[in-house]
Amino acid sequence: MENVILTVHLILALMLIGVVLLQRSEGGGLLSGGGAMSARGAANALTKLTWALAVAFIATSIALTLVAAQKSEGISVVDQPGTEAPAEAPVTPIVPTGDLLPPASAGDGQAPAADDAPLAPPPAN
Repeated sequence: MENVILTVHLILALMLIGVVLLQRSEGGGLLSGGGAMSARGAANALTKLTWALAVAFIATSIALTLVAAQKSEGISVVDQPGTEAPAEAPVTPIVPTGDLLPPASAGDGQAPAADDAPLAPPPAN
């Protein structure tokens, strides 16, 4: 059902775009070359067709909203099982090695020696 409404909705959208582009604007429209109908009659017909397509487009939009609301009824992220917070894992600090540390001073331009001991984590109280 949802696919049928969506297909009709898309067709209505394309038709609405086409009808709006056919309407005469201040600079002339695609129908400004004349035809079997008078300019006034064509404008009235296109205006009525635009209104009809717009009403149908809004109706299908509301129908799609209602279908989506029915499909998701009773489903909430808060109510879903398995949303408990994860168990607390022990925190082990990551201690960088001497190779990853910046130089001791910016003036000498030397990196710390590779045999430097890694930094020890702060003592636990």
